[in-house]
Amino acid sequence: MTDQDHAHEAHAHEAGVAPDDQDCAEYLERIVYFLDNELDAADCAAVRVHLDTCNPCLERYDLQRTVKAVVARSCAEPAPEALRERVRVSIRQVQVRLSEG
Repeated sequence: MTDQDHAHEAHAHEAGVAPDDQDCAEYLERIVYFLDNELDAADCAAVRVHLDTCNPCLERYDLQRTVKAVVARSCAEPAPEALRERVRVSIRQVQVRLSEG
């Protein structure tokens, strides 16, 4: 993004004009890093400003944040015993086939 693009975006934000699709595409790439706290302070501030002015990107951000939270929670829960047993049986079957092959 050029300095002129940043100036245009800043002006658009100040005027309350929604960012264009190209701006959104760039910010959507940053949102993943934003969620993982992998951006520097300036980029975090820019993402926050964009999310404050762009409802479609805010909705995508909320969805990604929710999915990330559900996955994190799911990873902490143990698998049901019936599923664990089916996986063990499948692994044994593959091991037998490999040893016979």
